[in-house]
Amino acid sequence: MPLAEAPGARLSFEATGTGTPIVFVHETAADQRSWEPQVRWFSRFHKCITYNSRGYAPSERSAEPADFRTLATDIGHVMDAAGVDQAFIVGLSMGAYFAMHFGLAHPERVCGMVLAGLGTGSDDITQFRTATRAVARAVRSQGIKAFVDQVVDSSHRVQLQNKDVRGWNEFLMHLSDLDPHGAADLMEFCHATRPPIYDFEAMLHGTKIPTLIAVGDEDTPCIPPALFLKRTIPRSGLWICPKTGHAINLEEPGLFNRAVQDFIYAVQQGAWTDRDPRSLAKTVVRVMER
Repeated sequence: MPLAEAPGARLSFEATGTGTPIVFVHETAADQRSWEPQVRWFSRFHKCITYNSRGYAPSERSAEPADFRTLATDIGHVMDAAGVDQAFIVGLSMGAYFAMHFGLAHPERVCGMVLAGLGTGSDDITQFRTATRAVARAVRSQGIKAFVDQVVDSSHRVQLQNKDVRGWNEFLMHLSDLDPHGAADLMEFCHATRPPIYDFEAMLHGTKIPTLIAVGDEDTPCIPPALFLKRTIPRSGLWICPKTGHAINLEEPGLFNRAVQDFIYAVQQGAWTDRDPRSLAKTVVRVMER
């Protein structure tokens, strides 16, 4: 795979297909392979770019652990290496957090963004940071199995396990491949220090980037953040996938692909516009004066 040059690390990426570019940004418990159901479909019409974040082999670990700003900026370095000036950015979980920050920092490079499963920990940031640091310590001392054990018992992961045994086993196999040091660095120096998404309300309210917010209806930690994003981002839409947990692109790849495809088409046709201010009224029935 080619490598993108970024300050402090080289990042492995892959580009497939031609057309309007889409950059897919993976979650913490996976790498670029998790986007295979999307690349197989969208590469028929688009240039699909996937990459592994720092510490996810064969991408390099930074000598100095990276924070969320550095990891978000890496999206631009991958785009540069792929010869792409502007793209749709599709992120899941951690990848959605990076996509959001890249869009806020570089709106001129983003045609639109899909923020899926974004916001875990935002509603109890102290507990989230404490738990994340504990998992990072366990991964450093026990290896990647400590992370696998954490994911297996997660309330928003059992949905994939119940729906798709083969998909679940493949997910666990890929998760078991991850470098424990890279994963622990990410948890300790990015996730355990990143601000909750609510801290960026003013910036999100001011963005004009067309945005699709996607969440599974059983991804409980991400539902309040999804509603917040819908209320805050003027040019946004909210898609809730029923009977679905966190790995929405793997659990329901057909539905997810259709939602993303419809979003991209609407943006390209100029039909993904700001919310009509009349829809912001707090009541649906007006009191009529006599």
